[in-house]
Amino acid sequence: MAWKTLDDMDLTGKVVLTRVDINVPVDNGKVTDDTRIQRILPTIRDILAKGGKPVLLAHFGRPKGKPVPEMSLRIVQPALEAALGQAVVFVEKPSRAEIDATAEGAVILVENTRFSPMEEKNDPEMAQFLASLGDVFCNDAFSAAHRAHASTEGVARLLPSCAGRLMQAELSALEAALGTPERPVVAVVGGAKVSTKLDLLGNLVARVDTLVIGGGMANTFLAAQGIDVGKSLAEHDMTGTAREIMDKARAAGCEILLPVDVVVAREFKAGAAHETVPADACPADAMILDAGPETVALVAKALAAAKTLIWNGPMGAFEIEPFDAATNAAAKQAADLSRAGKLVSVAGGGDTVAALNKAGAAADFTYISTAGGAFLEWMEGKELPGVAALG
Repeated sequence: MAWKTLDDMDLTGKVVLTRVDINVPVDNGKVTDDTRIQRILPTIRDILAKGGKPVLLAHFGRPKGKPVPEMSLRIVQPALEAALGQAVVFVEKPSRAEIDATAEGAVILVENTRFSPMEEKNDPEMAQFLASLGDVFCNDAFSAAHRAHASTEGVARLLPSCAGRLMQAELSALEAALGTPERPVVAVVGGAKVSTKLDLLGNLVARVDTLVIGGGMANTFLAAQGIDVGKSLAEHDMTGTAREIMDKARAAGCEILLPVDVVVAREFKAGAAHETVPADACPADAMILDAGPETVALVAKALAAAKTLIWNGPMGAFEIEPFDAATNAAAKQAADLSRAGKLVSVAGGGDTVAALNKAGAAADFTYISTAGGAFLEWMEGKELPGVAALG
């Protein structure tokens, strides 16, 4: 899909409405992790360098359409100023006159867009009002691009629009992984439930060469093949669906890689007594908590042959040792191959980022998306309203 970037826009003397994601964690009125703030700095700096005036639009928390003092973006202002190295003008109720009156080179932060009930309804009146504040719209919030809100989709249809640097990086990475990837493509999909990832699995089997299934989901697929998984986390009502996905994969020429050996324990706690058994030999009183070394070797072989990797979800109960071994081993190998320039690796989703950070592998992945829901919907093959509106 063709979308414009900041490079395509003349911003001299223009007010650039910039949708950002600064929905950061806060404790006792202080920002505890400014990753999302750091990620929008290139866009703000580029707008300023091109002679534009950035007016930041963002949401914070879930105020449900009414002002909630503890969800005011004022809380984020000091951290934003510290990261930018300059003052930020905070505006509660913006007007074009007030924006025009601020000095050249100013950065303006508008109060939480979700304080208005019109935002999440994508009310044309609010989109019209936002459009009246600026000359150009720049969307740098990929993480909110799956929502058709006034500040993500509505306003984009009313002003010349482009993607910010973070949005551009995210879309380029995803295009490289799923749009026109170098083959073979391997997808690692883990996590607890098949039911939450049906659309994802259905889309991936038609697009990738090998699909590695891990975590609790793998237990459902093993159960679908008539294997007794003991007390393991599994969705026994989804076994028919799992078989359908396997049939679809076979028809599409996609190999599904399930555990051939598993690490089992009787209790779910760190350092619990555990043993490795063949995947079809889980004791009736035990639960599968990780993939075993033979499975890790098969995944390693698939990764070594791959050119592109898409990763969503851990391969086992990565939060506690020693059930993080399969996730850590696969993540480290993917990181090594990426660092050596042999693999394009794109990962996303909450647990995924945590698992890759824990494995010390995140820094070497080609791209890690922090977008959560938007990343998943893109992988499911769905059109994202906030991206479509930039076309």
